[in-house]
Amino acid sequence: MGIPLEADVFSMCPSPYFKSRIHDIMVRINKMPRLSLSTTMSLQGRLKLAHLLEMPEAELERLVQSLEKQPVFKLLKSSGVLRVTPFPKAFFTARRFAGWGLRTSSEGLPDLLDGNCELARLMQRIGVERFEACFLKEEKLSDSERARRCGISAQDAKRLREFMDRAFIRAEFERPAPLPEKVFSAVAGIEIQDGRPVLGFFNREIWRGRYCVEAGRLAVFLRSQSARQAERAQALLRRLEFLDQRKTTLYRALEALIEAQAGYLKTGEPSRRQPLTQRALATALDADPSALNRLISNKSIQLPWGLEAPIKALVPSAKTLALDRLYDLACANPSMSDEGLRKEMAERHNVHLSRRSIAQYRKNLKIGKRGLREGAAVI
Repeated sequence: MGIPLEADVFSMCPSPYFKSRIHDIMVRINKMPRLSLSTTMSLQGRLKLAHLLEMPEAELERLVQSLEKQPVFKLLKSSGVLRVTPFPKAFFTARRFAGWGLRTSSEGLPDLLDGNCELARLMQRIGVERFEACFLKEEKLSDSERARRCGISAQDAKRLREFMDRAFIRAEFERPAPLPEKVFSAVAGIEIQDGRPVLGFFNREIWRGRYCVEAGRLAVFLRSQSARQAERAQALLRRLEFLDQRKTTLYRALEALIEAQAGYLKTGEPSRRQPLTQRALATALDADPSALNRLISNKSIQLPWGLEAPIKALVPSAKTLALDRLYDLACANPSMSDEGLRKEMAERHNVHLSRRSIAQYRKNLKIGKRGLREGAAVI
């Protein structure tokens, strides 16, 4: 439908010239091509898929449950039109340090991604329940009481308590603006089995398998149903198709990531992470880069040593890795000059930067000059 050329529109115009101009504009607008029905439906489909890509796992699980409770879903399944095929090499696991997220090294806490970090091993030895009760809850306990409850030394209890205090202080005071905390939705855990990293998913309802449709049986089914029931079935199948795209893309992405970062996941050494851009990962998966970015931007994964990290921690660029290594090197050698850092980066990591670049990156990481970072401690 075009824009009507009504008399009251022209009555607002102060002169014949403006009336003529408005008439020309309206005529041009009416001649503009309209979106076809198929194009409109395609855009609606993309919007629905984008929403699914960003949806947290808990919300997606509720959606899956609601769809599978629909009578038409049960009818499609019982008639053989729809079946669930398990994902290969996938099993289920429980979260260990549930709800405790991590930040990457360039954001201030570098060794949290290190599976060989002494504090990480200490947390694993204490166990989830006792760690949460003694260090994450508001209950006031002395270091000696924490040590007694956790079966560790008072010195270790003090180190853990100071570490948690430091983490909370960073969260409270080191942000440039009071922006809301970004919440990551945990998807799966990575465990080492027979020397290889494997995926264990947290949400059984989501990851039981893929939805597969038997085309021949679907045609027979649709002919046997009323027009209204056939329309409901097709609408449900379209939603399941989007859901399947989301699950399959994320599953393939995680499989590709644990293969690319197998050395790091098996050893826990951050230096074993391999550079991998999102664009390269999207190309390998034959996926749209923007869709992949939406998919992994707000999701986390449990590392083999029990801590959670954003999935993006497994997709580090070469620059990100260089910054991580510079951070570790500078904090471990507070008396080293920028020129010394430049040489060490070249010798240890084969990263060749100018002294000026080292100085700029150091400032970006909020690391002081030589002699001004003696207080910087590596956990």
